[in-house]
Amino acid sequence: MADVVQYRLERMVDELDDLESRGIFTRREIAEIVKQRRKFEYRLKRPSPLKQDFIAYIDYETQLDALRRLRKKAATRELLRQGKKKTKTRKSVSDFAPVSRIMEIYRLAVMRYKGDVELWFRYLEFCRQRKNGRMKKVLAQVIRFHPKLPGVWIYAAAWEFDHNLNVAAARALMQSGLRMCPNSEDLWVEYLRMELTYLNKLKARKVALGEDKGTLVRDKKDADEKQWKEENKDLFMSLDDEDKENNDHVSDEESEKKLDLFSEHASGLLKTIYGGAIQALPSSFSLRKQFLEILESIEVADSEELRIEILRDMKRDFSADPEYWDWLARLEMPDASITGEKNEDAMHSRLQKAVQVYEEAIKAVPSATMFKLYINFLLDAIASERGEVEAFSLSNHASSYISDILKVYEKAETTGCLTEELACQCISFYTQLGRLEEAKKVAENLCSGKLSDSVQLWLLRVSVEIRCITKDSLSPSKADALSIFELFRTVLTKMSISEAESLWIMALKFFANQKKSFEKLIELSLKAVAKYGGSENGFSLSSAVVNFILQKDGLKHAREVYKRFLALPHPGLALYKNCIELESNLASLGNEDSLVNTRKLYEAALATYDQDTSLWKDYHSLETKLGTSETAAAIYWRARKSLKDSAVDFTSPDQL
Repeated sequence: MADVVQYRLERMVDELDDLESRGIFTRREIAEIVKQRRKFEYRLKRPSPLKQDFIAYIDYETQLDALRRLRKKAATRELLRQGKKKTKTRKSVSDFAPVSRIMEIYRLAVMRYKGDVELWFRYLEFCRQRKNGRMKKVLAQVIRFHPKLPGVWIYAAAWEFDHNLNVAAARALMQSGLRMCPNSEDLWVEYLRMELTYLNKLKARKVALGEDKGTLVRDKKDADEKQWKEENKDLFMSLDDEDKENNDHVSDEESEKKLDLFSEHASGLLKTIYGGAIQALPSSFSLRKQFLEILESIEVADSEELRIEILRDMKRDFSADPEYWDWLARLEMPDASITGEKNEDAMHSRLQKAVQVYEEAIKAVPSATMFKLYINFLLDAIASERGEVEAFSLSNHASSYISDILKVYEKAETTGCLTEELACQCISFYTQLGRLEEAKKVAENLCSGKLSDSVQLWLLRVSVEIRCITKDSLSPSKADALSIFELFRTVLTKMSISEAESLWIMALKFFANQKKSFEKLIELSLKAVAKYGGSENGFSLSSAVVNFILQKDGLKHAREVYKRFLALPHPGLALYKNCIELESNLASLGNEDSLVNTRKLYEAALATYDQDTSLWKDYHSLETKLGTSETAAAIYWRARKSLKDSAVDFTSPDQL
């Protein structure tokens, strides 16, 4: 290995001598360069060199070459400042060696890591930037190793087309790529773009030679201006004589014939590539959309017939896909910032056409997804109509959009497509409109139907009920509070604690200042914990109740309540830990009663959870801080005896 490294370093002697003789680097700097290169060479000659070794060597050589070029330019400027004439200096070995060395390192890297596509593309980019003659060879290698990667074929064809100006080679590469990767959408789209770009370049060449005019690229502004002039040609006065008009008419006809020739060729290309693409990818909806976007951006013969054909094929193949209907409806609503259309009546008529498409869609594909897309479209229309701040103002066309949305929600419910998400969205929409009574009725009907097990729906219903009660006065009456409590009782008794976590929190917050209702809620929580058991981790209802009481009524009442919970059959480890934390915090402040209570809680918890390592460690830590050495040692040996297999964690009392 040392001989190989020494040999490679000796081959750099001519380059280093040249750098020193030209004054680019000093002898000390050259010695440092040799030291760094020797280090990198040894890394590459290891039995298993890492990819990072190659990358680091390449980065070092790249930065070194950049420094060399900067110093060379500085030396040239210095010569000019001294008054010497600028002469074209011949390039020496130090000008070619850095690029050759970096290319060689890249070659070794990609041969070592043939499957690393990112490394191959770094190699290709370096060749392209330095305009190295090895580019074709590297492209052939990467295609040989990664023939199933569409990006490789696209990159190779783009280089042949843009940099090597070889259209035939680019076309051959694209066609070979399509044979190897027929299911790549990107390849089909880029192949079509390349062919149309080449055709447009030929057209531009004819225009530059004065043999033709116009391009294949469709300009919306020019098209509108031309249409307006045709419609208002009587407003213009002709200043030319009749002969000139005839000559201009003849020349325009000839130019149109030539343009038709190019547009017909483009139309034929699009038809051929489109046919091959849908045959290879019959189920790709995004591919059809991209082809249609390309068609709408260029001028081709029979463009309207092609557009109708593509839309007909899409309807035939994707009529059962909600995404297709959503796209088709939004096609009727172009972006006003692009089209420049600001007429509200015209935009409203376009929106009505889109609504008709959605109405047809919910008949053809009656699904929750379809209704969701329909509603989102109408919400977007409202937002664009009046902005985010005034999205729900009943002015202009906004009121009709809102009524359409409400009708869609009703249709979704009647067809059985109303999901939990749509139901919650419907109630939220009513509340945003300020129609609390209607939102209350809708929530009540939905909660008594097939969505009665939905926690989110019950949350919305309760929040709407609370808003209706508190909209006139902040403190609800006894009757209102009782009705809210009965509502909570209905849902909390039919759902498990884990499912109704957010409802329990809402109930505790709402009844925190209502003593009788809060006491009833505590009784309800005791029954729930007795029925479902306490939590080992995560949300603990009993812990939440204890914490609320601690903040509201103080420590004494909190102790009474947590003792009631601990008296239940399965209070849960989470409650024990919460109570231990509560008492130990007070014990650390010198409260003897809290220390006694903490020890009792630990003993009660360990009676059930004696295999919980963290519990033993916390108990030992408490005794170490607040107890004696005898009590701490006793806990340690009890833990070693109880844990057995887990005793490896307890090598000494200090590590508990």
